[in-house]
Order: sequence, then C-alpha cells, then structure tokens
Amino acid sequence: MNWWDERYSEEGFAYGTEPNDFLVTVADQIPGKRVLSVAEGEGRNAVFLARRGFDVTAVDSSRVGLEKARQLAAEQGLQLETIVADLSTYDPGIDQWDAVVSIFCHLPAPVRKQLHKKIIAALKTGGILALEAYHPRQLEFATGGPQSAELMPTLDDLHSELEGLRFIIGHEIEREVIEGKYHFGQAAVIQVLAVKD
Repeated sequence: MNWWDERYSEEGFAYGTEPNDFLVTVADQIPGKRVLSVAEGEGRNAVFLARRGFDVTAVDSSRVGLEKARQLAAEQGLQLETIVADLSTYDPGIDQWDAVVSIFCHLPAPVRKQLHKKIIAALKTGGILALEAYHPRQLEFATGGPQSAELMPTLDDLHSELEGLRFIIGHEIEREVIEGKYHFGQAAVIQVLAVKD
C-alpha cells in the first residue's frame, strides 16, 4: 500500500467532496467532451465535471482513492473512467483530450516537466489545461500541500514547462483554500488556464 492509499483509507474524504474553487470558476471555458484529470485522488473534481456532462478519465496512483471516486460518482448516478497509474510513466496519448485538469498535483520537478510535455502533446488543438498548485511560499503558511519546495512550481517554472500553450490565466496569489481536513486556510497558490492554439 502506497502513502496515498493509506491517506485515502482514512474515514471520509481527505480533501472533501466539493470541487476545487479555481476549477469551478473556469469550468465554463472547458471545450468539447473529453477531460483527463491527473492526480484525481478521491474524485471530487472528476465528479463535478461528469455532473456537467463531460466524459472524464481520472488518473491517480492510488487504487483506494479511485475506488472512492467511482463510489462518489455512482452515488450521483454518474460514471467515471479510472486509471491507476504512476504519473512518471503514464502516457496520455497524442491529440486525445479537450481538456486536462491538474489540481494540486505535486511531483518532483523532473517528473512534472516530463508530464507537462506529455500533456501538451495530449491536448487537441483548442484544448485547455486548468491547473492549480501550491507555490513554494506555501511552506510559510503550513495549511496543506507538500513539505518540500522542490515539489511546488513557480509561475516562471510553468511558463517554461508549458511552452506551446497560451496562458489565458497565469498568476501567483494568496487565497483561502478550504478543501477537507488537509487543505485548510490561507495559502499561496498558482493558477493557470492555458490553451493549445
């Protein structure tokens, strides 16, 4: 059992069942039907998108988390495709997705860079990436997220790693993040909405 399986084996939902606030604000800009959600965990964002009529594929390294995601979807009469995969080796394909959603997906920098290259290739023309992540300054807040700055990108990092996408939104902000018991309080985050022209 990996670390995430242990966390998701706890009672209830570690990050709640409500979707991420940033995703909610940009959901109307998601084109098409096919959405890939990486590091989806227990399904809160994927279920939100499925409820809006998208065909959602949820990818995560935790089998336990994705079982809870399917259960959450089923309770609302929805279906998700789920894939248990290590994001360091996962292949999202080429020109496959109308949108990719990456919410608090924190990976070592080399893995993150590789994944972002794959995401750019996997998006269809006109497809978008919606991303929120903790900024390294989040260590000062200690209200959730990784304990290592190396796992958190800066906006400059993302501009470099996502070269080939046009940023519609790209900012570093402080906001209150209230998402379950592990994301709770004022936080330093990066929000990106970018399109593949």
